[in-house]
Amino acid sequence: MISIETMITFLTASTLLALAPGPDNIFVLTQSALRGKVAGIMVMFGLCTGLIVHTSAVTLGIAIIFQTSAIAFSALKFMGAGYLLYLAWQAFRASSNKIQMTNNGNINYRKLYCRGIFMNITNPKVSIFFLAFLPQFANPTRGPVSLQIMLLGGLFILSTILVFGSIAILSGNLGQWFNRSARTQNALNKIAGTVFLGLALKLATTKQ
Repeated sequence: MISIETMITFLTASTLLALAPGPDNIFVLTQSALRGKVAGIMVMFGLCTGLIVHTSAVTLGIAIIFQTSAIAFSALKFMGAGYLLYLAWQAFRASSNKIQMTNNGNINYRKLYCRGIFMNITNPKVSIFFLAFLPQFANPTRGPVSLQIMLLGGLFILSTILVFGSIAILSGNLGQWFNRSARTQNALNKIAGTVFLGLALKLATTKQ
């Protein structure tokens, strides 16, 4: 199978990519700051579940559809952009009382988990990225490429859990301090809404 040297190189590259600012880690950061580190961790697990879908798509050859079909690519990206706009709308209209209620324990973690999945799988760039990135580290002389792709996808998810989990814990702890005042809570929500709006525009204008 994959050599130790290749695994180390791949894990290093994956960790650096997870650290680079992007829609997913920014999403974890904002949700952790607003709703606590457990909420951020649930979003993280949702995003990682989405990565399993993308890894499977590359293994089965489905991801190439988004690389070759402009219709499929556009349909998926506009679905994701629409969902981000919905999240931005929710953030802008939320009051400090609603935020306080959420912070007091009325958090739907299952909804946050599903939100992470949907956020990830509606970004066709992830499938195309995996399609270009994972096969570079597979070696046909070391066994079935499909199994190597699945293993590499698992390693990428592991590095994502470590990086995004750290982001969730750090921003969640900071969020507890910021959320002590209603004014700060409202400001954080407006920032989150602006971030979601920016991510929606960025995704909507993404090209193949």
